[in-house]
Amino acid sequence: MQSNKISLNQFFKYFKLALRGKEQEFTSGSIRRAVFMLSVPMILEMLMESIFAIVDILYVSQVSVNAVATIGLTESVITLVYAIAIGLSMAATAVVARRVGEKDLKGASQATVQVLFLGVLVAATISVVGILYPKEILALMGAEPDLIAEGYGYTKVLLGGNITIMLLFLINAVFRGAGNASMAMWTLILSNGLNIILDPMFIFGFGPIPAYGVEGAAIATTIGRGSAVVFQLVVLFYGYSKIKIKLRDLVLRISVMFNLIKVSLGGIGQFLIGTSSWVFLMRIMSEFGSEVLAGYTIAIRVMMFTLMPAWGMSNAAATLVGQNLGAKQPDRAEASVWKTGKYNAWFMGVVSVIYLVFAPHIIRLFNTTPDVVKYGSLCLRIIASGYVFYGYGMTVIQSFNGAGDTKTPTYINFVCFWIFQLPFAYLMAVTLDMGPVGVFWAITLAEVLIAVMAILWFRRGKWKTVNV
Repeated sequence: MQSNKISLNQFFKYFKLALRGKEQEFTSGSIRRAVFMLSVPMILEMLMESIFAIVDILYVSQVSVNAVATIGLTESVITLVYAIAIGLSMAATAVVARRVGEKDLKGASQATVQVLFLGVLVAATISVVGILYPKEILALMGAEPDLIAEGYGYTKVLLGGNITIMLLFLINAVFRGAGNASMAMWTLILSNGLNIILDPMFIFGFGPIPAYGVEGAAIATTIGRGSAVVFQLVVLFYGYSKIKIKLRDLVLRISVMFNLIKVSLGGIGQFLIGTSSWVFLMRIMSEFGSEVLAGYTIAIRVMMFTLMPAWGMSNAAATLVGQNLGAKQPDRAEASVWKTGKYNAWFMGVVSVIYLVFAPHIIRLFNTTPDVVKYGSLCLRIIASGYVFYGYGMTVIQSFNGAGDTKTPTYINFVCFWIFQLPFAYLMAVTLDMGPVGVFWAITLAEVLIAVMAILWFRRGKWKTVNV
């Protein structure tokens, strides 16, 4: 009993330390402890990110089925923004972690500035398109006229304000690369708190604030994320983290920027492949009507709630790989990956059992329309059947990215998503008339294939020799 008590005390001690973020260097000591200290804030950070989606769906589902479908279609487009943001953030995490491992904090700060420049430039371009063509974007995605009329405001606000998404991703990636994952976590807690408060106010109206309907969800989310970005910038400029930026650092450094672009191209490529595949899957799903689309959208949002913590654990592996390669300890980097992958697989296995048993009950929390519940439950159960594979695959893929080897996951995504998933989904759903179930199985089998290919490639060890 005494040993269990001590173990529990140690758990809470390390948990508090992880939340405070005092420890930011992970190139020595216990690997298990390093994984824990990084994973806790990263898991909580990703949970906060997924709560954005859950909260929006929870409120918007009270507006109409079209409103829910609007979020699904818009999010499938805005994942292209996520692709660029995540691709750049991979480069940021890899380069900053490598510089921190090398004890070159000045180099890490210079890389941070160039990441911010790139993010603002890309976001401004996307904003123009989102503001000018929201109706055309929804029409391109197969939305019906009444859905476009009701939901184009949501698309306009979310795409128009995408700079908040971009900078939130990039600055948090810098914090994670520096080992300061708790700062990224607190940033998401702030933005989520605001979103939870503002969502009902802007959707249903409150005092002088009119009821914006589904558009109100986008307004609340943008304000929440924007406030978090201001907080991040204050932290960076006023020196509350390991990475510090001064006004004199705000200059264009061509060599640093090109290095970041070179590393990020693979990351952007892999996520553009993955997210464009997601867009085409959503387009196939739109053929089966708004209720099926709503069920699919709710299921995906629910799954994101559990995929995000797994993603957080995978990000911990990426930081450990980057810092340990910078410290010339490739074997420690590899050991960190296998240990994190094992923990991730256990977590995903537990979640899969919950989804398999309680899928209909979970979907009914958001919508009770029979077809929405039917297809949402099918989606949850079929995709969750491959969750254990996702746990390992996600960890290994992120470890390649943490090493700066963003090309390998790009090749894997190309084969699994474009060569396999899309043709298989169309064949099963449309040609063989299996309907939405064909799409669900295509998603599951593609993710299993990714895990198998990633593990086989990782064992070859070429990622250990990449320079960034």
